[in-house]
Amino acid sequence: MTQRLRRMWMTIATGIALAMPVVAHATTATAANEAISTFNAWCFKAGLTADRMRANMEQATTAPLPFALTFWDVSLEPVDFKPPLGVERRCEVAFDGDHTDKAIDALRVQMATPPIFGSQTELPETHTPLPETALIEGRALPRNRVAIVHVGLRDGQTFMAVDRLFTNWKERVQP
Repeated sequence: MTQRLRRMWMTIATGIALAMPVVAHATTATAANEAISTFNAWCFKAGLTADRMRANMEQATTAPLPFALTFWDVSLEPVDFKPPLGVERRCEVAFDGDHTDKAIDALRVQMATPPIFGSQTELPETHTPLPETALIEGRALPRNRVAIVHVGLRDGQTFMAVDRLFTNWKERVQP
């Protein structure tokens, strides 16, 4: 290989190596944007089974999802685990990196957009902040329902969650 050809390949290899972090950052940012917008578009909708939720989210983004999804609603279908006390439904997305500020900003806009997602209320005893919680808030919903929105970091990933409690959650958490 000639000296000129070697220099050309070194220049190309250096350019690729320098571009990789930019591509990785763009991919992480894209996945975060998709997770946040998909969470806001679907996690506040009632009446969805786990399969329907995943299908709706995949249709809105890609299959497989570019983020982790946890979804269940015991009022619609049984689950093969013991849900947290008092929690009837959970929708959570998790994605790489710390995007908590962006997630909170988008979540606040979503909750204020009609139909408004309840009003802030005291955090129920079913939930407590985790060490890297950025936001946790109780929401009073119509028909005497309560939901909890939660944003934070866990193992290097941003998570966004909304839990809906049973209407009789207080009776369910009493010993």
